[in-house]
Formats: sequence, C-alpha cells, structure tokens
Amino acid sequence: MYIAQEKERSNIAEYVIYMYQLEDLIRAYQFNIDTIREKIVKPQVKSESFEEEAVKWYEEIIREMKSRGLERSGHIHRLGEVMTEMIYLHNTLLNVVEDKKYKDLLEAAEDNIEAFRQKSDLKDMHLVEVCFRALYMKFLMRLQQKEIGAETENAFDTMRILLAYLTKGYHQMKTGDMSMFEKQ
Repeated sequence: MYIAQEKERSNIAEYVIYMYQLEDLIRAYQFNIDTIREKIVKPQVKSESFEEEAVKWYEEIIREMKSRGLERSGHIHRLGEVMTEMIYLHNTLLNVVEDKKYKDLLEAAEDNIEAFRQKSDLKDMHLVEVCFRALYMKFLMRLQQKEIGAETENAFDTMRILLAYLTKGYHQMKTGDMSMFEKQ
C-alpha cells in the first residue's frame, strides 16, 4: 500500500507496473485476504495499526476486482484513469503541442511497439498501454530469470524511454506545470 502510494506520487509508470503485479498477486492468492496478509502485508508492515490499514486497502482492491469481474484479467478503475490521462497527454503532445522530442521518441519506438502488439495479440490496444504491457512482461521475464537478448532489450528501452518522457509530463501536468503544453 505504502509502496503504491509513493510510486503514484513519484513515478506514475512504476506505479502502473507495480499495480499490475499486485493484481496478479491477488489473483495468484485467489483473493484470499488471510493469505495476502501473511505473504504480502506482514513482511512489509511492522505495526499492527499499519497492518490493519494495509489489509483494508487490499480488501478494497479485492472488492473492486471481484465486482468488475477481474478474476482472470483486466485492471482496476484507478489504473484505467491513469491510462486515460496518459493517452490524453500522448495525444496532446503529438497533435496539439507537436512536441518534436516526443515525436522523435515515438518514431524510435513505433516499430517495436507494433511488433510487440502483434506478437502479444494486443491489436485494439492504444500504443501507450502496449508500452506498459511490454515493460510489465519484461519485469515478469526478469522475475522468472529468463534471458533477454540484446535486440529485445533495445526494443524494450525505446518503449521505456517513451514512457519516461510521458511520465515526466504526467507529473508536470498533475502539479499544474503546463510548460510542456507550450508550442515549440
């Protein structure tokens, strides 16, 4: 819970990937709050009052996942909101501001995004979300200690750099710094 809150404040891309992992952990523990308390909460929280607060936070996520039918896949509403805002920012930087640096980063990543989209059967997904899915897959591959070749690593890097630029803009936007929206 505290890790998620800190990531949401400091790095929205890390927050999204962290929450993807959390959703998968909840599914792996079959939405069992007792198991989640023992395996996730207790190792991270040393105070009983913080433990109860964290358990309530997990219970809220579990309720939302169950009520929205996310037992097998999909993401909670707050992640959808972040994705909508990131896509809005992407479109604004691309089409309104015509941000040259962002366009260059997108051009460098486009072929890799499209290749990942095709391989992962994400044909109807916006490219920003495809980038998040790719980086989450990279995270899972690392956890499983699977080797990532240099070409694949370079492809992931183009998407990571694109998301890093968007993330910086997202946090500026959230703090009211609209300098990124100035025509270049």
